[in-house]
Amino acid sequence: GVKCATYVAAGLADRGIVFCGTGIGISIAANKIKGIRCALVTSRVEAEFAAAHNHANMLAFGGRTTTAEDAAVYTQVWLTTPEDFAERHVRRVEMLNAL
Repeated sequence: GVKCATYVAAGLADRGIVFCGTGIGISIAANKIKGIRCALVTSRVEAEFAAAHNHANMLAFGGRTTTAEDAAVYTQVWLTTPEDFAERHVRRVEMLNAL
């Protein structure tokens, strides 16, 4: 998770996707890297909001909790959902980046 997050934070990759048993631990690890907004998603709605509202630059999945088919669907939603630049979302992303 940290290696992938480091690549994304350095601009060597636009986005990253990481996996562990539940997705919890690896998302926590990825989010320790400055500039990373890694979202653990378990539904289409969460994937959409991760992209639109939180401008997530990484996704995390649990290999024990998410099927490959669902992960593929959620990834496609995340990749095709445009970021929402409404003031409240931009403010949130700026606050997250400042942490």
